[in-house]
Amino acid sequence: MAFDELTVRADEATRRADEAYRQLERRYDDFLERERHKRVSRRRFSTLVDRIRTNGAPYGAHTIVYRPSGELLLVRHEGVDLWVLPGGGVDPDESFAQAARRELEEEAGVDVDYDGLAMISTVEIETQGYRTRGVLPIFAARAESVEPDISDPDDEISVARWFSRLPDDTRDRDDLVAWRRQRL
Repeated sequence: MAFDELTVRADEATRRADEAYRQLERRYDDFLERERHKRVSRRRFSTLVDRIRTNGAPYGAHTIVYRPSGELLLVRHEGVDLWVLPGGGVDPDESFAQAARRELEEEAGVDVDYDGLAMISTVEIETQGYRTRGVLPIFAARAESVEPDISDPDDEISVARWFSRLPDDTRDRDDLVAWRRQRL
């Protein structure tokens, strides 16, 4: 059997994701657990494998920002043409929580008080006979200020807005509705 470098990298990524999940589980309690399944191109799979090998997370860390009234803050991500939670990649010297805070500041600029971990999604990723998994940590934060101020260095975020009813084109809408129903 020939050596398959992508299989080795995918296995390493899965181990790193499992380690990241265990670390989050030890540090936080009372969070929602969700599962996602993504089928991607081989090229995208390779990119995600490398991200996961770095810190366990293919899509970085995010924040659910809420008001006591139940409204959630979403940002419009032009790259995917969807409403999403503020969040993104984890820099090498950051924890997931630090990355979530930095990304929230860049993408929405509201002051918040963090509650802890809201949700961990396990993301199963596959392509043409290969598979791996990663984690997506999502933190919860109560808004202290409500006027968004976007300073996104990547220019991917066009607007930040509060929603009492989530738009149909909200990424992971069902997960957010489940969290809001359980927590607020």
